[in-house]
Amino acid sequence: MKQVEFFFDVGSPYSYLAYHQLPKIAQAKGAEILWRPMLLGGVFQATGNSSPATIPAKGRYSNIDLERWATYFGVPIQQNPHFPINTLQLMRGAVGMQLRSDAEFHNYLGAIFSAMFEHPRNLGDLNELAAVLEAAGISPALMMELVQDDHVKQTLRKTTEEAVARGVFGAPTFFVGDEMFWGQDRLHFVEQALS
Repeated sequence: MKQVEFFFDVGSPYSYLAYHQLPKIAQAKGAEILWRPMLLGGVFQATGNSSPATIPAKGRYSNIDLERWATYFGVPIQQNPHFPINTLQLMRGAVGMQLRSDAEFHNYLGAIFSAMFEHPRNLGDLNELAAVLEAAGISPALMMELVQDDHVKQTLRKTTEEAVARGVFGAPTFFVGDEMFWGQDRLHFVEQALS
C-alpha cells in the first residue's frame, strides 16, 4: 500500500490545516498515513530555524496567510491568544496515546488541535488542558502518567532526531518514499507523488 509520512507538531497551525486535508488526499489515492509526532521546538533548535512569530512582519503576514488557507480548505481557524505554547507535554501526550491505540490517538489529536485552533484554549495551563481532555473523554491522570513515561519520552526524542536527520526543518513535513515536501501548500505535490 502507498504511504505518506506526516511529521507534525500540534503547536503548528499549518500542521492543523494539513491534519484536515491529508486524510482526504490519502483516501482518494488509496494511501496510508504514517503519523509521526515530533517536537517542533527540538527541530528548530537542531536546524537553527525559528517560528514565523519571532519576526513581527512575518508573524503578521502568517496570520493573514493562515486565514486564507483555512478559507480555501473550508476549515475553521482562530488565532490562539495564548501563543506561543511549549508543546513538549502535548507532543508526549500524542506519542503516548499513539502507543496505546489508533482510536485514542485520533481522539486526542482532534481534541488538542480543536483547542489550539478552533476554540482557542490555553493548553499551557494544566487546568485548561485537563478540562479539554475530560471533555474528550480522556483521563488527565492518564495523560500525566504518559508524559512521564520513559518509553514515550524516548520515542518522541527519536522521531524528532530522525526528522532532523532526514532534512526536516519545520512542520508540517511529508515524505512519500524518500521525497520530502514541506508545508500544507505543497499538498498537491504530495497528491501527485501518491498517484
